[in-house]
Amino acid sequence: MGRHVLDASALMTFFEDRVGADRVQELLVKAAGVKRPLLMSVVNWGEVYYSVWRAHGERAAEGKLHDIAQLPVEVVEADTELTKLAASLKARHNLPYVDCFAAALAHARKAVLVTGDKDFECIAGSLKILWV
Repeated sequence: MGRHVLDASALMTFFEDRVGADRVQELLVKAAGVKRPLLMSVVNWGEVYYSVWRAHGERAAEGKLHDIAQLPVEVVEADTELTKLAASLKARHNLPYVDCFAAALAHARKAVLVTGDKDFECIAGSLKILWV
């Protein structure tokens, strides 16, 4: 199993049991089985927290962070190199800034980006994407 990077929409798809949740679940099960966690930028992790808080309140958002911590997901800090790469993607493709961190992490780690967010269509030719 190669490396995979989750964006916020992929994790929200899983948590909200939307269409595509089964694909995300399959990746999580495989990641746990081979003890090689899926990756997620801390910026996209924060986007999940914000989205849940906005929709369901702070307590639910805190609970969701606990749920994420139980999954085979490694939250990757945004250092200066990752942030510079994300900013360059924003400048080149006008992708929403928070999404640029998922794309930058996938690029930096030579990983497949897992997403259901159609905003990523603008970079589909330059990055491997698993659509959920």
